[in-house]
Amino acid sequence: MEEHSGIAPELAGRRLKLRALRQEDSGALLRCWSHPEAAYWLGIKPLASKAEAEELIRLLLEMERQEESLRWSIELSGGEVIGSCGYNNWQLTGAFRGEVGCELSPAFWGRGYMREALALALRYGFEEMKLNRVEAQCHPANLRSGRLFASLGFRREGTLREYRHTPSGFQDVDLYALLRRDWRDLITLEREG
Repeated sequence: MEEHSGIAPELAGRRLKLRALRQEDSGALLRCWSHPEAAYWLGIKPLASKAEAEELIRLLLEMERQEESLRWSIELSGGEVIGSCGYNNWQLTGAFRGEVGCELSPAFWGRGYMREALALALRYGFEEMKLNRVEAQCHPANLRSGRLFASLGFRREGTLREYRHTPSGFQDVDLYALLRRDWRDLITLEREG
């Protein structure tokens, strides 16, 4: 990847686009980050205010400026922000790997929006960032996320025991990974099918 500008590039899909996070997204993203079930899967305490959402966005934007993460708001064609996704971290030399993360407002679960958003992020990761491997983590009981990653070609590689500390204590996570060659094969099958 050439030098990063510190701003997530806009990526367009069929029903949505990924665009740079903005402070004015705080109200919409608060709906994700304050929902008890969504927060549990993220391993965070549910946010309680718009000010907390603004602070989290500020932190994510600062991490992006430092090239430590890359986060997009997920925006429907009508302009409504329904969640976010992106790369929590990456290593462009040596391992050529990155880790994706995502969250969606519960009102939009089960409609294929996150699959479309992550497909755009994966294409960017493999084609522009030149990643060879993209990883994703989720709580073992989060079956919806496990199915999502599998539908995108990720393979479950195992469980990382007590991998992260959360407000409810130490939590296991399942590790999923998608290799560039497997992604290319999946893209070819989808085009032919």
